[in-house]
Amino acid sequence: MSIDAIDRLQTIGARVQSEGRVKVVELAAALDVSEMTIRRDLDLLAERGVVQRIRGGAIAIGPQPFAERFSRHVRAKDRIASKLAPLVGDGGAIGIDASTTLQRLSVHLGDVRDLTVVTNGQDTFAALQDKPGVTALLTGGQLDPRTGSLVGPLATRTAHDVLLRRLFMSAAALHPVHGTSEATLEDAEVKLALADVAAEVVVAVDSSKLGQRAPARGLAPQRVRVLVTELDPDDARLDPYRERWELL
Repeated sequence: MSIDAIDRLQTIGARVQSEGRVKVVELAAALDVSEMTIRRDLDLLAERGVVQRIRGGAIAIGPQPFAERFSRHVRAKDRIASKLAPLVGDGGAIGIDASTTLQRLSVHLGDVRDLTVVTNGQDTFAALQDKPGVTALLTGGQLDPRTGSLVGPLATRTAHDVLLRRLFMSAAALHPVHGTSEATLEDAEVKLALADVAAEVVVAVDSSKLGQRAPARGLAPQRVRVLVTELDPDDARLDPYRERWELL
């Protein structure tokens, strides 16, 4: 690889981290190279786990502030929340992770009875306070300012002290072979602890995360029962997952 190519990769990586996302067209113009060259560069950075490829560009794969993530893919997340709501049910305990996707489920949650919700997300916990029929429990732990999640030994210990009939979780990335992966090891650890005590795991991600990998390994494919996206279940983009999980 030439020095120019190395410099270009470093420049692109730094720009993705500072701006959150980049477009092929804009990078090609700024760096005075072809769009094909930029696509190859982004593919290489994605293989190295530096960025996540999306149509027309790439987004940062590292942890992003909660407020920034909450404003992304709003329509997709609302669509996902509407699909998740009927799966909640009454009674017993469920888990909801600290992701912005699952916080929308807590906002859109319909009428339920005698439901206990365990979460490691402060914003999700707050959104559940006025929901009739819901008892919200916060895991406790150390607040990770990178993700807005409560993490650490206290969070994982609390997770192991409950029994969930269903865990609703998102992920930084989802791959048909490698399963879920997360932006930080700490976030992955808490989600693994919640999954360990759940009878069933429902993964909810928007389609930009499909086929991607993030730095921290999460759940193996066999631990997931249901995959929920904003896509129609018959969408061809879901074909790699069709034989593994139930699709909604």
